[in-house]
Amino acid sequence: MSEGRYARFSALVGSRLKIRNILTRYALAECLGTFLLVIFCDGCAAQSVLTKHAFGNIMTIHIASGIALAMAVYAAGGVTGGHVNPSITLTMCILGRTPWRHLPVYWLGQYTGSFLAAVVLYGEYYDALNAYDGGVRAVFGINGTAGLWTTFPAEFVSVGNGFLDQIVCTALLLMCVLSIFDPKNMNPSNGLIPIALGAMFTTLGMSFGVNFGYAVNPARDLAPRVFVAIAGWGTEVFSFRNYSYFWIPLLGPHVGAIIGAAIYQLFVGLHFPDSEKKTDESAINGICKIIQYDIIEFHISPFKHVGVTVIQ
Repeated sequence: MSEGRYARFSALVGSRLKIRNILTRYALAECLGTFLLVIFCDGCAAQSVLTKHAFGNIMTIHIASGIALAMAVYAAGGVTGGHVNPSITLTMCILGRTPWRHLPVYWLGQYTGSFLAAVVLYGEYYDALNAYDGGVRAVFGINGTAGLWTTFPAEFVSVGNGFLDQIVCTALLLMCVLSIFDPKNMNPSNGLIPIALGAMFTTLGMSFGVNFGYAVNPARDLAPRVFVAIAGWGTEVFSFRNYSYFWIPLLGPHVGAIIGAAIYQLFVGLHFPDSEKKTDESAINGICKIIQYDIIEFHISPFKHVGVTVIQ
């Protein structure tokens, strides 16, 4: 095929496949971003455990998880800002930076992407799983593998301490996220934002991974938990300790995210003088620019069709 014909063919296929509905594009972007986050985070854990740490350890898991978040934000950031976490989306809606009508769309993409990642990871390591556990799926014990897909607390962690852990970790996450994305603060360039987020996530894991595996993401925890319950591990992934723990990484991150956002706003975000506001729209970075009273949409590069909440 000649170069001209190939170009025309590519343009034709692209025009036919291109999705113009903005909400569908948001859902697809969050789906892909969350898929990448979960499959790399869980994949590095699976490689380490299933090879009895011959190909990985706790440090490689923390580092790979940070890189996974960076890649996820690179993938989705130009469309949605790369939330890839339901608790972040809810908090952005509360802050007025993401329209409430987008909440179910983002959540649909996030939970779907996480579930698909769990399915693909299971297929990728199916033979390795069978070699490791003899085909008998166990949640806990010497051959327990459910923790490769979802989180469980350490034996010494109580319900109260587990819930506090998820609140504190997600609050720290949101303080850092808002610091990085705030156009009135240090305002790193678009290309550096995912790297900063990834470094922050690695630091979070290295600092607070022992209690609950720093879940801090309801989609990353719940969707794979549902999958492993279906795929052979059974309902014990929910009934563990009389159903007293599975809800913690589902509810705790939402509470922590709101608290973290409130702390950042009260200590930093609300106190920039008007004269210090930065007006360069290229610094908006997919989260929302604050101006006055309504929701509009605009087109900038590299982040496109980003919602702008206008509040005075």
